[in-house]
Amino acid sequence: MEFHTVVIGTGFSGLGMAIQLKKDGREDFVVLEKAADVGGTWRDNTYPGCACDIQSHMYSFSFEQNPRWSRSFSPQPEIWQYLRDVTDRYGLRRHIRFGVEVTGARWDADEHRWHITTSAGDYTARFLVSGIGGLHIPNVPTLPGVERFRGRAFHSAQWDHDYDLTGKRVAVVGTGASAIQFVPRIQPDVAKLTLFQRTPPWIMPKPDHAMPGWVKTLFRRVPGTQRLYRDAIYWLLEARAIGFNGNPALMRLASRVAKAHMHKAVKDPDLRRKLTPDYVMGCKRVLIANDYYPALTQDNVEVNTDGIREVTEHGVVDDKGVEHEVDAIIYGTGFHVTDAFDYLDITGLDGRDLSKDWRDNGIQTHLGITVAGYPNLFFLLGPNTALGHNSVVFMIESQIRYVSAAMRLVEERGAQALDTKESAQARFQSDMQRRLVKGVWTQGGCKSWYLDSRGVNRTIWPGFTWRYWLRTRKLEPQEFDLVG
Repeated sequence: MEFHTVVIGTGFSGLGMAIQLKKDGREDFVVLEKAADVGGTWRDNTYPGCACDIQSHMYSFSFEQNPRWSRSFSPQPEIWQYLRDVTDRYGLRRHIRFGVEVTGARWDADEHRWHITTSAGDYTARFLVSGIGGLHIPNVPTLPGVERFRGRAFHSAQWDHDYDLTGKRVAVVGTGASAIQFVPRIQPDVAKLTLFQRTPPWIMPKPDHAMPGWVKTLFRRVPGTQRLYRDAIYWLLEARAIGFNGNPALMRLASRVAKAHMHKAVKDPDLRRKLTPDYVMGCKRVLIANDYYPALTQDNVEVNTDGIREVTEHGVVDDKGVEHEVDAIIYGTGFHVTDAFDYLDITGLDGRDLSKDWRDNGIQTHLGITVAGYPNLFFLLGPNTALGHNSVVFMIESQIRYVSAAMRLVEERGAQALDTKESAQARFQSDMQRRLVKGVWTQGGCKSWYLDSRGVNRTIWPGFTWRYWLRTRKLEPQEFDLVG
């Protein structure tokens, strides 16, 4: 099956790209989705309390604003429904092939085409766009002895809704963004919750609230009001980048707010000590929650910071040799992010293997979108375009416009393909890493999923998102070789 473009994934990235293609007058494209419905991470993560930590009026497409968000920070079912509604509104379902998992892709230099292998046959395309993002491969730690555990064990992204936690003894491993959302939801129901914490997160108050009916009516009836509200949120969030990019005074101020937030809920000095980070705020992802700390103070909760030695048939043994008997283990340990690219099977010019290239030389891209030696291949929300302070949907929209411009350049010049010049990629990487070295992610004194195995930040965009918008607003033809 041959198409002009193959898009992989139906999260915000894949759907956004599909909509852009339709706006460009393209109908000869296909979107490949391994699951049975659209939604990406908002389809897969159904754990109790799952919600966005960016305001929904900003965490949505600018061209498809929703005046009906129930809350400032909407829950997972509402975001998932938004994506399904967008899919139907733009007539995308007829372009989507569900239950089709991409297993590899190979560039044919003679045909100037990508040959894509899947679980349901092969596809050929002139352009290949990856919209898989970085939060789709659960990171399940390999705990010694876990194979002999007789209870239930599952990751937060693969929540076992058939298992009733009521009255159960539960071990929660990890204290990331998912854990601080589901822990307060399951705490009232379980008999005992033992939270195994390796590193405490910095947690700020969550300014969440229900959206008043009159506001939703205003957004619906008065053109421009929701746009103004969205713009205000954007600049409020954008200001946070100042602290992340080497302003220690601002981060100290923010950390005092976070400590006050904790002290208000946690009166026990021993528990406070366990929950107080020893690294600079922002080094790891800053989380927001109002109910996490109160949940940890309840009588049926224990915060264990002794580490995990092994898992037995009936429990978890910490590094002090104490066995905690549990009925279930829930992993709140996030996803494979920088090492997710190890799972790629993409072959470019002269038989180059992308995952091997990146393992040997570090992840190298141009603008997080294209890679030298891999013509007509584009990544959405690729390396170094994730954010710690604003909405990634803003970044995605910048990228889909850029990809559209690249396709247009190829066709207007009568070429077959476009390949990033090594020199352009090297300049971008040099500038990127120079700025990242100064940021709190590198200088903050922690290890995080932002960093690869060499300690290099391959995840975060270092700076203001408006700078990325400006950089991707116009494609520079001199940065590419036109092929054929």
